[in-house]
Amino acid sequence: MSAPDRQPEPWQCSAGQARQPFLVTPREVPLGGIRALPVRRTLPTRQLSLIGAWCFLDHYGPTEIPMSVAPHPHTGLQTVSWLFSGEVVHRDSAGNHAVVRPGELNLMTAGRGISHSEVSAADGVPLHGAQLWIALPDADRHGDPGLSHFAPDWVDGAGWRARVFLGETLGAASPVATATEVLGAELTVAPGARLTVPVRDDFEYGVLTDVGTLTVQGHEVSAGALLAVPPGAERIELTAGAAGARCLLLGGRPLGEDVLMWWNFVGREHDEIVAFRVQWQAQILQPSGQPVTSG
Repeated sequence: MSAPDRQPEPWQCSAGQARQPFLVTPREVPLGGIRALPVRRTLPTRQLSLIGAWCFLDHYGPTEIPMSVAPHPHTGLQTVSWLFSGEVVHRDSAGNHAVVRPGELNLMTAGRGISHSEVSAADGVPLHGAQLWIALPDADRHGDPGLSHFAPDWVDGAGWRARVFLGETLGAASPVATATEVLGAELTVAPGARLTVPVRDDFEYGVLTDVGTLTVQGHEVSAGALLAVPPGAERIELTAGAAGARCLLLGGRPLGEDVLMWWNFVGREHDEIVAFRVQWQAQILQPSGQPVTSG
């Protein structure tokens, strides 16, 4: 993959946009090459660009269309790969090779720069999952790239079950380190059941419904939609519809920094983003085997 634009126009991501709960409907975006994988994107939008440090949310499947994303760069962020079905093979310029499986977290830290590819495994199982990004704070965004893996256990309650892959909630905690305080969990709620999640009042939250319909804080959130919840809540109430529901609960302390996003790069200033692009283009033209780097 390459970015041919000579004058990149980064997306300004500002903290603290949400003042009250509001619903974000997804827009469809093609991902990959000739036979593109359609994804539903809810973050960033013009109305909301950050939930804590979460700065990007793609939701896809179930689909028979394979993921086939050629090597491409990232800077200044961490990527979260979370699958409900199917498998994706990950390879990166830091020498990591991993298979992303359902219910198992793969957290890739780009830091000062990394490139990676993502290709569906040839297992014939429909692909279904989410790809999310966490913006690294300025103090940590020039660090070393790397990859972390974690397979959380289920925790269960009356009419619900959860897997906590980042942060802590519902009596479960993830050991995976992040540069900012964040929460990431898969929640499944039985038909008609209600789940009350105690939350931190200094966090922003987002609830992305994967399948079914949920009523969240009094708002109906259908499959593919995201409800953003600003700081101040002490609990998040979820009630599943007649068919039950599954969702991702995301949260985090407000980043407190404005960031720039363009293509796969997260930076702070326009000239920095331009430099990332120039370095990646130079690597394509004269492959060095090294990841894009901010210096």
